[in-house]
Amino acid sequence: MDRISTPKTVSSALSRYNAFLLLVAGLGGLLYGVDVGIIGGAYPYLAATSSLTPPQLSYIVAAVLLGSVFSTLFAGLLADWMGRKPLMILSGVAFAISIPIIALSQGFDPLFFGRLLQGISGGFIGIVVPLYLAECLGASNRGRGTAIFQWMLTLGIVAAALVAMYYSYRVQSVAAASDAATLFAFKKQAWRNIFWVSLPPGILFILGSLAVSESPRWLFLRGRRDRAHAALLRSRSPQQAELELNEMVEASHQNSQKSAGQRTRERLLQRKYVIPFLLALVILSCNTATGINSIVGYNAGILMQSGLSDLQAHWGYVLFTTINFLMTMVGMFLVDRKGRKFLLIVGTSGIIVSLIGVGTLFLRTEKLNVDSGAQLQSLVTSNQDLTLHFDPAAAQKLLAGSGAGGAAIDSNHASLAIIYSYGDFTATTNYARSDDTAAAPIRIDRAESIPDNSVESFFQNPFADLNAARTAPLRIQKALIAQIPDTSHGWIVALWLYLFVAFYAMGPGVCVWLALSELMPTPIRSNGMSIALVSNQLVSTTLAAIFLPFVSKHGYSSIFFLFAAFTVVYFITAAFFLPETKGKTLEEIEAHFEGRATT
Repeated sequence: MDRISTPKTVSSALSRYNAFLLLVAGLGGLLYGVDVGIIGGAYPYLAATSSLTPPQLSYIVAAVLLGSVFSTLFAGLLADWMGRKPLMILSGVAFAISIPIIALSQGFDPLFFGRLLQGISGGFIGIVVPLYLAECLGASNRGRGTAIFQWMLTLGIVAAALVAMYYSYRVQSVAAASDAATLFAFKKQAWRNIFWVSLPPGILFILGSLAVSESPRWLFLRGRRDRAHAALLRSRSPQQAELELNEMVEASHQNSQKSAGQRTRERLLQRKYVIPFLLALVILSCNTATGINSIVGYNAGILMQSGLSDLQAHWGYVLFTTINFLMTMVGMFLVDRKGRKFLLIVGTSGIIVSLIGVGTLFLRTEKLNVDSGAQLQSLVTSNQDLTLHFDPAAAQKLLAGSGAGGAAIDSNHASLAIIYSYGDFTATTNYARSDDTAAAPIRIDRAESIPDNSVESFFQNPFADLNAARTAPLRIQKALIAQIPDTSHGWIVALWLYLFVAFYAMGPGVCVWLALSELMPTPIRSNGMSIALVSNQLVSTTLAAIFLPFVSKHGYSSIFFLFAAFTVVYFITAAFFLPETKGKTLEEIEAHFEGRATT
C-alpha cells in the first residue's frame, strides 16, 4: 500500500491522466476538422448522383455553418448550466447521430437535417473543448494541450482530403472499366461511404468524455469546493492543486465583497472584462480574415487558375493540408516555450509576406485579362438565358471579337468568368477553362439566378425588387477572359500558399484557441467565448459568400491583397496590445487585466 502513494507513482498517474485529457481533446479537434473538410470530398459525387437543385446543394454545404453558428450562440449558456463534461458528451452524441442520418438519407430534408446536426455538434465542440482544456490543464502545459485540439483539427482536414483522393482514384478506375450505370451507382455509394468513415472518431470522443472529470473551475463556481479540489488533484500535484484552489477562493472572495449591482457594472465596464473580451473579439475576427477558410475551401480552384491541372491541383491541396498538419506540430512544440505573443507576431508577419507574394503573382497574369461582355450579350437568347461551351474555338472567337487585347491570350489555355444580373440580383459563374474538355457548358438562366420567394430575396438582397427581376432581361455586366499560366507558375503559387499555411499553422492556428479561452475571465469565459467565436464565424461566412463574386469582378490578386490588409491589423493587435500569457494561471491573467499584482 505504501508504494501506491510514492511521489513517483503519483507523478506517473498525473502524467497518464493529462495524456488522456489531451487524447480526448484531440478527438474533439478531429471531429471539428472532419466537420470542416468532409463535404469537400463528398460534394462532387453527391451533386452528380442526386436530384437536388443547385440551391439545395448550396444549402447542404452551408448547413454545417448554419448549425455551428446556432449552437455557438448557446454553447456558453449550456456550458454554464449543465457543465463542460456533459456538453462534450452531448456534442459527441450529436455528431454520432448525424452520420447515419446523412449516409442513409434519400432526399433533401434528412440530408439537410443531418448536416445541420453535424454543424451543431461542431459549434459545441469549438467552444466547450478549448474551454474545458483551459480550465483543467495546468499553466505549464495548457498551451500545448489546447494546441493539440488545433493539431487534430488539421489532421481531420488532411484525413478528409485523403479520403476524397482515394475515392477520386476509385472513381477514375471504375470509369475506365465499367459502363455509365455502374459508375453512377459507385458515385452514389461513394459519398455515403465518405461520411461513414468519420463515425468511429465520434464514438471514441463520447467514450473519452465519459471518463474525464468535470472542470474544477465550473465545480468551484457551483459551490462544490471538495469536488473541484478532487478534480484538480487528477491533473496536478497536491501543492499545485492547493495553490490554484486558493487563487479561486481569493478571486471569489473579492467578487463577493461587492454588491450585485457593482458586479454587473463591473462585468460590463471594468477593464478586466472589457479589454480581454475586445482583444479576443479582434483576434478571432482577424484570424479568419487572414482568408484561411476561403483558401482551404477554394484551394483546388485557386491552384487550377494559377496553372495546375485538375489532378495536380488536388494533389497540391493534399500537400497544403499536410503542411498545415505538420507545422501545427511545430507550433505545439513552441507555444509553451516561446509563448503565444511571439508565435502570433512571427505567424502574422509570414502570412502578410505570403499573401502579398500570391497576390503579386496573380496580378502579373491578370493584367492581360480581356472583357468580352459585349460579345456574350449578343449570344443571349430571347428567353433571356445563355449557354456556352467554352472550348478553344469559343475562346478564340471571343478573343478575336475583343480586338488587339486578346492577342496576348492563348485560346487553348484560357479561362472565363461571367458576371451577370437579372434586375437587382447579380451573380457570377465559376471559372471555366478552355482546356477542360470534360467540363459542362456554362449555363445562365433566371430560375437558378434569382430567389424563389421573398424570404430568400431579403437575405440575398434586402433592397431588391423580386417581382421586377422575374421579368428583367439578362444583362452581361462583365465577362473576363484570362490567360491560364503554365505549370511552373502554378507550382510557384502553390509554394507561396504552402508558406502561408505554414506560418498560419505555427502561429494563429495554434494560438487562436488559447486566446479564446485564456483571455476571458472566469465569470464571462463561456459566454464571452461564444460571442467571440460567433464573430469569427460571421466573418468567415461573409468572406466565403463574397469570395467568388469578388474574384470574378476584381481578380484573385485583389482578394489576396485584401486578406493581407486584414492580417496587418492582426499583427498590430498581437504586437502592441496582447499580453504574454505563457506559464500564467487563469487567475493571474485575470489579475493582469484588472491591474493588480499577483504573488
